[in-house]
Amino acid sequence: MNRAAWRIVTIRERPDLVPLVANWLWDAFWHPNGHPLEEVREILRECTAEVGTPQSFVLMAGEVPCGTASFVAADLEIRNEIGPWLAGVYVVPEARGQGCAQRLIETVEDAARDAGHNALFLYTHDAQKLYAALGWYVIEETVDAHRPVSIMRRDL
Repeated sequence: MNRAAWRIVTIRERPDLVPLVANWLWDAFWHPNGHPLEEVREILRECTAEVGTPQSFVLMAGEVPCGTASFVAADLEIRNEIGPWLAGVYVVPEARGQGCAQRLIETVEDAARDAGHNALFLYTHDAQKLYAALGWYVIEETVDAHRPVSIMRRDL
């Protein structure tokens, strides 16, 4: 994959990507927890109409969408008092291991910084090493929906 051909677009700029991104996120995160696909589509549609949060970004390799990440005000019901959040980081299997996730994460960090925030949060079940390598650190270990999660922070 040619990194020189990478560019970031927003769902706001490319609302035609909502169905594809919704399917990615539903398959990876929402379906296993019993949420309907339409719920994911509706959340992404919110990203087409508003300024600020939520924002969803898509990494394009030329004209091919390869991954997504979002900047949201709240992402974990048991911790609504903190935010904003990096959420929904997903890279298609054939593009993994090439720096796509890092590029998407940095894009969301930049969006949070540009919005005047000095920290960003996320939660993960199993990607702590990825985020730690990018400067994130665990602030809490907890359980959500009967699964252990790490809540992580990145100082901006």
